Amino acid sequence: MPAEKHENTERAAELKALQNALAAEHAALYGYGVVGARVGDGRRAEAQDGYDAHRARRDELSRRVVALGGKPKAAAAAYALPFPVPDAAAAVRLAAELEDRVAGAYADLVRASSGARRRTAAGSLREAAVRAVRWRGSGVAFPGLAERTTAGGPSPTATGSADAL
Repeated sequence: MPAEKHENTERAAELKALQNALAAEHAALYGYGVVGARVGDGRRAEAQDGYDAHRARRDELSRRVVALGGKPKAAAAAYALPFPVPDAAAAVRLAAELEDRVAGAYADLVRASSGARRRTAAGSLREAAVRAVRWRGSGVAFPGLAERTTAGGPSPTATGSADAL
């Protein structure tokens, strides 16, 4: 394969992974809105911190998509929650689930990128895994990969107005 074609293929794979991570961040922001509304006062600041972190990552990913010549995916108008969130306990479970799914998207981005961009993606994966542990109270052996074996698929992406988280 000529070097230029190989480079274009790698760039396209990285752009796709960036867009998927961006979509996961959009979904996480929506989900954290629900978490913040349902979680108890004792964890509300933690929910706000998670929201702020995902907003910063979303903005960073949007800039990276543009830098690679893409148009950042827009957030969907709404997302379907993976389960009902009627109380604080369910909100905590949702926050952990959001972090697991974001970690999965960043695991894909780690695989698709290299150099400094890979280090940045690995840092984002680590941050999501740490937040998941804080919410859940325990960790998983391979953050970013666990949900692929339990949920049967990759992280969510924005595809419509009522997307699944």
